[in-house]
Amino acid sequence: MALNPRSIERLKGVHPDLVAVVEIVAKGSLNFQVSEGLRTPERQRELVKAGKSQTQNSRHLTGHAVDLVVLNPDGSANWDFAMYEKLADRIFKAASIRRVLIEWGGHWKTLRDGPHFQLPFSKYP
Repeated sequence: MALNPRSIERLKGVHPDLVAVVEIVAKGSLNFQVSEGLRTPERQRELVKAGKSQTQNSRHLTGHAVDLVVLNPDGSANWDFAMYEKLADRIFKAASIRRVLIEWGGHWKTLRDGPHFQLPFSKYP
């Protein structure tokens, strides 16, 4: 697979290390697209208000996070968490190749967020 034009557009403003990891994974057989990369403060406030985010200090605001959506063969979104575990495994392998540290929202305890991948504050302030 390859990134579709919409995904490429949504990676604009995202940190190059994270873009490189996403691009490696996109060359594999798991079909996904980028649903969000860099966000405006207004968009972040909307997501917090809707309960889809718990912070106004999202890594999306600085281009240090992406949300990736696994796609079914018909192009619709697949929300089965097991698919995001597969995607995360591939993201971590690609990150290892590029020597990039990645945090996955699927590991969070309060709001488990399978589509969310970010560069950690500790290495990318």
